[in-house]
Amino acid sequence: MSAFTQHIFICGNVRTPGHKRGCCDPEGHQALREAFKNELKNAGCGPLARANHAGCLEQCEHGPTVVIYPQGVWYGHVRLEDVSRIVAKTVVGGEILSDLVIPDSCLNNPACPHRKAPGEVPTA
Repeated sequence: MSAFTQHIFICGNVRTPGHKRGCCDPEGHQALREAFKNELKNAGCGPLARANHAGCLEQCEHGPTVVIYPQGVWYGHVRLEDVSRIVAKTVVGGEILSDLVIPDSCLNNPACPHRKAPGEVPTA
């Protein structure tokens, strides 16, 4: 069997309703992961690309969050209707979708402007 060429990690972290950082999978059903699995299979990528459930990816304010390796592409605010486009354009075509990409300046940055509520000072 060939090694996987791509891994898609889909945050499935569940937090209590109203949590200040948000939640990537409020229902806890892993619907995005299942959609990615189905779309990869439909695109013929199943044997070479894998959709994995991930715990918290620490990009809660951008959730639901997806990261694709080895490219290291981080997508935020991913919806079920984005999945087929992500698979076709990014996984198959190598294109980065600018409307979904999380800016590098926000990744692992406690001062990311999306981490604070209006009038709140960013926390570490």
